[in-house]
Amino acid sequence: MFLIAGLGNPGDKYTGTRHNLGFEVVNELRRKMDLPQFETDKKFKSEISKNSGLILIKPLTFMNMSGMAISAVAEYFKVEPEEVIIIHDELDLPLGHIKIRLGGSDAGHHGVESVIKILGSDQFIRLRLGIGNWHAVSGEHKHASFNAEKFVVDQFLPGEKSKVKAMVKRAVKAVEAILTSGLDKAQNQYNDKGV
Repeated sequence: MFLIAGLGNPGDKYTGTRHNLGFEVVNELRRKMDLPQFETDKKFKSEISKNSGLILIKPLTFMNMSGMAISAVAEYFKVEPEEVIIIHDELDLPLGHIKIRLGGSDAGHHGVESVIKILGSDQFIRLRLGIGNWHAVSGEHKHASFNAEKFVVDQFLPGEKSKVKAMVKRAVKAVEAILTSGLDKAQNQYNDKGV
């Protein structure tokens, strides 16, 4: 049984923002795999779609408390941390790049920090989706005026949308590769490749 969680913030205000890429990927994954429509489950504070071997969720707890929903679902369905895949935006990766890894620190991502803390383990798979652009890179690394909190909840720029669409499609293929071929093969095929 795999639990795949896309991270994001609920509500129309956040639809299409950089921080909600995880939601976009699980929406596309559900559609491509022809899983049931998402249904809101108040007990798990999530929107859930599942079949016999796969659970897709979009936590409704807001990004910084994602761990509450993910941990509750994992505990109820007896999913081990190694069978959890978290899909989230990553400011430190250039726009269009993806990276798959197992375990490690939260790298300053508050959603991932929450999952590690509440799940009680860092040994879950992360699919990191690059949202960094020139402003993010120069602001983060050269101490220029840059507000990361605002940047992640802004909409993508018109010129970025084709890269985002291609990245979402590649992220879905990467998840499918993890499920069918295993983590190592998926990492070899998809890590650090831009669009």
